[in-house]
Amino acid sequence: MNEPIVNRVTKSSLITFDIEEFYPKGERVFFDISDWLEQGLVLKEQKFRDKAKNHHWDEFKGKYVAIDCSSEAILPAWAPLLIASYLNSVAKEVVFGDLEMLENHLFKTVIDNLNFDQYKDKPIIIKGCSEKEIPENVFIQLLVKFQKVSKSIFYGEACSSVPIWKKAQTKIH
Repeated sequence: MNEPIVNRVTKSSLITFDIEEFYPKGERVFFDISDWLEQGLVLKEQKFRDKAKNHHWDEFKGKYVAIDCSSEAILPAWAPLLIASYLNSVAKEVVFGDLEMLENHLFKTVIDNLNFDQYKDKPIIIKGCSEKEIPENVFIQLLVKFQKVSKSIFYGEACSSVPIWKKAQTKIH
């Protein structure tokens, strides 16, 4: 009865994929257009253009920027475009939307550039816990990519994963 304890997790063929390892480094900031509106609601074109022209855009140098309006203002379509035209020359990346949309965009870029061929016909665990906040949509994007190549997909940690999907077995008659 004195059999050695065997770590079956380390001996298994499961591959743990941790999206946090690909987390795009850099500060994320939100540019709120409502700050440039009269009473947070009314866009006066010339004032808005002057603010954009005279703003010190270097404060966004090397940052990831989400542009949106937190108030109920109805904006002309050109307003966020004007802001983006200035940010584009200094920021790492610019999107229209909130910070979660920015995260989704950044991870979509990462996922689209990964080589999933190395996971062909292998069992995958998409690691769920991380120190960084990863949007739920990122895990769905990963699932879609892994379903095209892997043998099976689990979610969580190797010691307590939840089965999500398994490739159908082809039967030879």
